Formats: sequence, C-alpha cells, structure tokens
Amino acid sequence: MGLLLAADRVLTPEELLEPGWVEVDGTTIKAIGSGRPRREPDWSTTTLVPGLVDTHVHGGGGASFSTTSADEAALAALVHQRAGTTSIVASLVSAPVSVLADQLACLADLCDDGLLAGLHLEGPWLSPTHRGAHDIRHLARGNAQAVERLAEAARGHLRMATVAPEIPGGFEVIKALVDADVLVAVGHTAADTPTTQEAIAAGARIATHLYNGMPPLHHRFPGPVGVLLGEPSVTVELIADGVHVAPATLALTARAATGRLSLVSDAMSACGLPDGRYVLGSTPVTVTDGVARVTSSGALAGSTRTLAHGIRTLYAAGLPLVDAVTAATATPARALGLWRRGRLVVGAAADLVALDDDLTVTRVMVAGAWR
Repeated sequence: MGLLLAADRVLTPEELLEPGWVEVDGTTIKAIGSGRPRREPDWSTTTLVPGLVDTHVHGGGGASFSTTSADEAALAALVHQRAGTTSIVASLVSAPVSVLADQLACLADLCDDGLLAGLHLEGPWLSPTHRGAHDIRHLARGNAQAVERLAEAARGHLRMATVAPEIPGGFEVIKALVDADVLVAVGHTAADTPTTQEAIAAGARIATHLYNGMPPLHHRFPGPVGVLLGEPSVTVELIADGVHVAPATLALTARAATGRLSLVSDAMSACGLPDGRYVLGSTPVTVTDGVARVTSSGALAGSTRTLAHGIRTLYAAGLPLVDAVTAATATPARALGLWRRGRLVVGAAADLVALDDDLTVTRVMVAGAWR
C-alpha cells in the first residue's frame, strides 16, 4: 500500500481537484483522484502541486554552481530543494572554456546522482554590451570546437546554452549546439529583428530571462523581445522576483506567451542569506535590501529569491494559481525534455510540494521521500 496524501487543492495538468488526493508508491506517483480519499490519508495539506522546476539558477546558501567542488554545488542544490525546487538545472556564468569544462565535469557527477536535472551554459557567447554581471574578460567568439569540448565534459547533461547570435561565430555555435542536441536560448544579446528571426530559424527555442540582458521593445524595431515573445515555438523565461520585471509587464507577458511562460529564479549564491558582499563567477556583487547588483557597475546580478517566491509574485500580478504554478513546473519541464518532472500524473516522479493559503512552501517530497 502506497503513501496517501490528501489536499484541499491538487493541481493536475487537466484540472484543479478540489479536494483531491495522490498516492505514492516508492519514487513514483501511483494514483491520483478527486474528492476525499478512499482511506484515511497518511498526510493532509492545503494545496499540493508538482515539484518546482528551475531551469536557470546559479546558486544559493552562499554556494555557487560555478565551482569544481561537488560539496559546494550540492549545498546550493539542497538550498533550493528545501524551498520546493525538486528539479534543478544548474547554470554557469561566463568563464574560460577550460574552466567551464572542469565545472561541467564536476556537475555532471551530481546529474548522474540525480541531485541535478541538467546543466545550462549562460555564456561565454554573449554580447559585451548586454553582458549584465558576466565578466567581459571571459566572453568569447563562437566556435564549434569549444561547443564540442564543453558538451563532452558534460557527458550528455548539457541541456541548454545561452547565445547572443550576433557575435562573431554566433551561428556556428548555434549549429554546433543543435547538432549536439543542446537547446539554444537567445539572451544577453543586442541582436536586431532579422538576426533574432534567423536564430529561431536555426533552432533557438528559449528566451533567456526576457527583457533582461537585451534591448527594450520598440514599436518600430521589435528586436529580440518582440520576436521571441511573438514566436509560438519559443519558451519565454521570466524572472519574477519583484525586481527584474514589473508586475504589469509580468501579466502582459503571460497573456502574450500563453502556455510558453517559464518562471526561473536566476538565483545566485546570496539566495537565502542576508545582505552583504558576494561573488557571481568572478564578478563581485553587493546585495542591498535583497537586490543583487554588480559592485562596480550597479547592473542586476541575478536574484536572491527562490522559484516559490516567483509563483507568489506571478499570482500577486493577477495570474490564476494554475497558470502561475504551471509556469514553474510543467512548462519548463516540457521545454527542456524533463518528461517525468513538473506534472502530477500517474507514472511521473513523486516530486511534490505542499503550499499553505499564502502559497508558502510547507513540505517538499523528492522521489517519494520527504526532505
């Protein structure tokens, strides 16, 4: 007999069950039903949703994924896991290719162990003029050999890479990534409208944190924002930490990108910690009032919030609960091919998150075990 969980609300891909129940057998969801369970549940809660899926996160708890220390990377992962993010795609900031290769090799071990769900290269193929917190010394021209080396170091776990298509060699990188079965994201870019369209035609399918790290939308020159937002084949990342994107813009984007909105935390090592001085890759960062900025320039340097915070921000911006949760679960999971994650369906991984009336995480299950 499996573990039986009951809730006033259970979010499935088809509907919101009010009330509902989920039965877990080992590491897998065995059954789901509406109404009261057929026997006394082992545990009850207010709202039960799938484990959250963060496909763009750099660290937390003082630890970073830009490391060759498995212990440090594991600490960062566990900080987010305890906050409800049960599937974590670790993001690396720009660095020399040799350094990135070593970091990917280290993180690949954690993917093999199941702690991480994949890896994301946010650089080094980015625009110098829209680099954000990335160290300009580590930005690189695109070449296929670097892609091959990094994909080999990741041992099949490199799921996504962010590219500014307009840089020298940008389309060579895009082709090499597509050939290596790695998702291409357009971001940290100064690309004009035709170049962005060409990148999509070449295989780009993700917008890296839309609006941030790219020129703003102009009514005569749509640029990357207009093209990526309007293309049905593109999944649109948004950072909903209350700083990177205004609430009205969050709501507008959700309406324009129905079914394509992917909530990301873009959290860095300061996530979960007090204000102070930190480092993102090799870039010094100062956190004041919970906002992380590059110490030297004042540019935003990722966020200090978890994905669960983003759900509350989207909900406060006017999105229905189902849409806000889906943006942090099923949509990113589908975009990155994490087929057993992000949905409460029979046969899926038993990754579950309990929320209270304020949408605060109260308990987290990973692969059938409470964390």
